[in-house]
Amino acid sequence: MMGPRQVEQGALFYEFSLETHVPADHLLRSIDRVVDLTSLRRALAPFYASTGRPSVDPELMIRMLIVGYCLGIRSERRLCDEVHLNLAYRWFCRLGLDGRVPDPSTFSKNRHGRFRDSDLLRRVFETVLARCIAEGLVGGEGFAVDGSLIKADANRQKGVEGSAGLAA
Repeated sequence: MMGPRQVEQGALFYEFSLETHVPADHLLRSIDRVVDLTSLRRALAPFYASTGRPSVDPELMIRMLIVGYCLGIRSERRLCDEVHLNLAYRWFCRLGLDGRVPDPSTFSKNRHGRFRDSDLLRRVFETVLARCIAEGLVGGEGFAVDGSLIKADANRQKGVEGSAGLAA
């Protein structure tokens, strides 16, 4: 005999914490420990109007950019979708479960307008770099340069064996 159809009923209250669902060794936890974005609002204040609708939080957008850069998400639309779906990304961006992810067009306008005009991304980079230097993660003792000369002729009849190379 076939049993009755089970229809899931949504709970009235949930007890759920993003903090407990993001693994302790997740990359974003390591980044979160060293990234301090508390001065963003003060730095960006001159680039926001005093009237109109409230804007999207600049810290949210910078945190989203960090997620995109560190995890190889190049498309702004895909980044917004991923932040919407991924619990670890929501945790890092301080969105909680019901926080609203910005529309990709809003995200893009701010990144190409306000952030570029304010020179904010350079300052965030310099702050993170200074912190890495202070922690001993980065030094200025040496650097590497790749100066390989490779013949780039796409014609198969005129190709040169790799061992022959170019005259230096």
